[in-house]
Amino acid sequence: MSAVDQSKDYVEYGTRPFRAILLSLFLAGFAIFSSLYCVQPMMPFLAKFFHVSATQSSFPLSFSTSALALGVLFAGVISDRYGRKNIMVFALFSTALLLLLSVAFPRWEIFLATRLVLGMAVSGVASVAMTYIGEEISQKDVGFAMGLYISGTAIGGMSGRLIAGVLLDFTTWQIATLLIGVINIAIATIFYLALPASRHFVATRLSPYLLKKAFQNTLADRRLGLLFLQGFILMGCFVSVFNYMSYHLLEQPIALSQTWIGLISVAYLSGIYSSPRAAAWSRKYGRDRVIFYMLLAMLLGLWVMRSEILVFILLGLVIFTFSFFAAHSTASSWVSVQALQYRAVAASLYLFCYYLGSSLLGSASGLVWEQWGWLGIQFEISIFLLIGLYAAYHLRQPQQA
Repeated sequence: MSAVDQSKDYVEYGTRPFRAILLSLFLAGFAIFSSLYCVQPMMPFLAKFFHVSATQSSFPLSFSTSALALGVLFAGVISDRYGRKNIMVFALFSTALLLLLSVAFPRWEIFLATRLVLGMAVSGVASVAMTYIGEEISQKDVGFAMGLYISGTAIGGMSGRLIAGVLLDFTTWQIATLLIGVINIAIATIFYLALPASRHFVATRLSPYLLKKAFQNTLADRRLGLLFLQGFILMGCFVSVFNYMSYHLLEQPIALSQTWIGLISVAYLSGIYSSPRAAAWSRKYGRDRVIFYMLLAMLLGLWVMRSEILVFILLGLVIFTFSFFAAHSTASSWVSVQALQYRAVAASLYLFCYYLGSSLLGSASGLVWEQWGWLGIQFEISIFLLIGLYAAYHLRQPQQA
């Protein structure tokens, strides 16, 4: 089949394969992010159960995101050899089984080890899904498809926090984790049956020379480098807020129950809306402007949360979350379009920086929390958001579809 003929096979919006792809990747995003972030509302409980500090209680998430950051550098390249769907199916089943294993041996070192391996497993979906979308979906629909996939990650992150956060008032963290593991096994099975096989994937051998060339060419692209920086800042700031919001809301004068703290994850619903909408805004106003103004809105939401009135805290959190997902959706889809030749490597590098931000800033913010509390967290995040705004200014581009 010629290259011209093959171009007709790209999946377009409204077709049955398009719906099957979106359902499968939506569920995959749900699965991996519910697995990843279910430990976030558990942090105060893990600190008490394992007798560790607030900073150390962030390690289960930071270990996972550190392994994820490392894994995405290689998962996409491995999928170049063994296929996109094969790697994602293996990753989903492995993630579910590791969740079940993480509660079988209640020792801190073993728990951290399972979370570390879980992060590696999650990387098999996190990086490959973006590449699959870029390969199989028509370019005019990539932004919308990426936005809906990220909506799935938003619902997964919300549900992992929500299920765990609410259940912790009624049962143990182990039972909450087991329930999420069972849900993930069901999702992995549906994914295996529903996701269409790749039409445009061509297996390539793993060559150190070609891999080095791909990384060098990708890193030489100035715009991609700025997008990688945005990924680091966006995720690092987002995770830092949600990591230490639980501690902040448990304190006086707010003093919420764990159930109510779990319920604040509904702020993610704003991200479920903004992720796919960001594609339309990008076409109308330009991707660079969307990222710039969403970073500005994150800064606004952050300081609205300075209030001690719960309604204003929730409003600020919704603004912050809405803006984060719109900015991330825009940056990630931009990477897929910008990197035409080495799409898998570019997606891997973006996600490496994205999860490196989660790991480094997520844990480093614990030291800020212990020294200066919530106000210190707000000043720290503001500094990084200002750096992001400076980088976004240099991402300026002519308005394009």
